[in-house]
Amino acid sequence: MKKLPDYRRDFSRHTSRSEAERIAMVWDAIPQQLAKENKKFKYSDVKQGSRANDFLTSIQWLMDAGLIYKITRINKSARPLRFYEEPSVFKLFLNDVGLLGALMDVSAKDILLGDKVFSEYKGALSEQYVLSQLITSEVPIHYYSSNDSQVEVDFIVQTESRIIPIEVKAEKNVHSKSLRVFIEKNPELKGVRLSMLPFEQQEWMDNIPLYCISKMMEDFQ
Repeated sequence: MKKLPDYRRDFSRHTSRSEAERIAMVWDAIPQQLAKENKKFKYSDVKQGSRANDFLTSIQWLMDAGLIYKITRINKSARPLRFYEEPSVFKLFLNDVGLLGALMDVSAKDILLGDKVFSEYKGALSEQYVLSQLITSEVPIHYYSSNDSQVEVDFIVQTESRIIPIEVKAEKNVHSKSLRVFIEKNPELKGVRLSMLPFEQQEWMDNIPLYCISKMMEDFQ
C-alpha cells in the first residue's frame, strides 16, 4: 500500500521539478477546499494571486493519473447534463475516502469506528464517500449551485431513467433547504437525501441511508 510520501515521489519521477511542485500544491489544497462550506475549487486558495493557467496542467495530470475526480457545475437540470456544464467551475475530489482521511490526518480507526468523523470538516469525508460510490455506476455526475451560492446541491446524477439531485447529510441536522428550493424550481424531479436516518419517502424527496447508495444506483439504472 502506498504511503503519502510515495505519491510525492511519483510526482517528481514523472514530471519536471517545477511541475511536480505545482502538482503537490494542488494535491495539498484539495482537503482544505473540501473542508470549506463552499467546496468550489479556487486557484487563489492554492497560491495567492494564481490563476487557472498556473494549475490547469497540474490538475489534468492528477486526473490522468486517476488520483482525483473533477466534478463540474451545471446551470440547468435537463438532459443531457453535459450541455449545461460550466467547465471553469468545479469541485475536486480524491479517488478514495481513505486517502482523503490520510491527507486530513484522520486515523483509520476514527473513520471506521467514530460517529463524528463524517460530520466534521463540513461533510468533506461524507461527500468523498458518496462520490466514490457514484463513480462505480459510470453515470454523468455534476453538481449545482446558484450564482449567489445560496442554493447548492451536492451532486446531480443522470441515469438512463432519471436525473437525480442528491444532497449528502451526515449530521443530526438533516434539514434540506437547498434541495427543497431546487426541487421547487424543478418540480419534474424528485430529490434524494443521503443520511444516517432510515429510509423515508416524501412527496418531493426520498431519504436513503448512506450505506444503501450502491443499491440505490442499481435501482435507478
